[in-house]
Amino acid sequence: MIIQFEQEIEEGQKEAIINRVKGLKYKPTEVKTQKGDYLVGTGSKEFDIRSIGSMDGIKDIHIVSDGFKLVSRKWKVNPTVIDLGDGVVIEEGGFQIMAGPCSIEGEEQIRKTIAHLKSQGITIMRGGVYKPRSSPYAFRGLGIDGLKVWYELAKEAGMKIITEVMQVSQIAEMDPYVDIYQVGARNTQNFNLLDELGKGTDKPVMIKRGISGTIDELLSSAEYVFSGGNERLLLCERGIRTYEKATRNTMDLNAVAVLKEKTHLPVIADPSHGIGIRAHVEPIALASIMAGADGVIFESHEIPEEAYSDGQQTLNYNESNRLIDRMRKTFELRKSF
Repeated sequence: MIIQFEQEIEEGQKEAIINRVKGLKYKPTEVKTQKGDYLVGTGSKEFDIRSIGSMDGIKDIHIVSDGFKLVSRKWKVNPTVIDLGDGVVIEEGGFQIMAGPCSIEGEEQIRKTIAHLKSQGITIMRGGVYKPRSSPYAFRGLGIDGLKVWYELAKEAGMKIITEVMQVSQIAEMDPYVDIYQVGARNTQNFNLLDELGKGTDKPVMIKRGISGTIDELLSSAEYVFSGGNERLLLCERGIRTYEKATRNTMDLNAVAVLKEKTHLPVIADPSHGIGIRAHVEPIALASIMAGADGVIFESHEIPEEAYSDGQQTLNYNESNRLIDRMRKTFELRKSF
């Protein structure tokens, strides 16, 4: 069960509620977030919800059987809205585009990418300054110095940025220069990192599905951040590793539809990693919109063949322009249904 406390609850009222929950043989866990105070009770005994719901100090109460409770749509019917400020919002019923290179390579590249995105009305730029690479000899990013340069240039242009954080020690240093943290597929079950993103920042966090992770595992990862105190969460389907070798990953469009049913959090699709082949990024992006995605994040670069990483799945600017136009038309088509 999930109990939302009244904002002005008295300690005596809270203690009485906790004792009642314990009396039902449920384990109570207090959760304090940016938007409210909750009590999560875990147990299996059936009971009449009215026996607790009528107690003083309770604003709302729901029975949620899922292992992931706070991110479940069974608890919160109204969808979560991520407001980045300056009119940049990610929400159900809207459609947000995030684009940019796999890796931030330098100031000139940043300026060109910002100009490209602004010409298309894009307000969120993606890019990596810390890169988890399969090979230790591959480019691993410009680090915090590159992030600072990127952030200042983006801020001048009115652009928000999303970038990957890889370990707990990076959060405090990165925090002044990040609009959205990204948790990559390799870190989806780095529970120490997820815990700290719940407790140590109020910035939004986008969690990508693990390389071989299930939908429920992705939702449980989000639960770690939410229960730590940060409600500003997004989920990202980026393809999973299967026995198929024709593509980099297998983009699971089923997951987009299922996540929209299971959770109140926004769902973003990543077709670049989902299929890993430049020529097929566009149709997978368009299909993800029709599946119900609240946004798409994809990779673009002036000259993908010269990109420091992931050039094979990155669109050049002409391809990017065409995709953006077709995604917007597809979203308008979806709204007409």
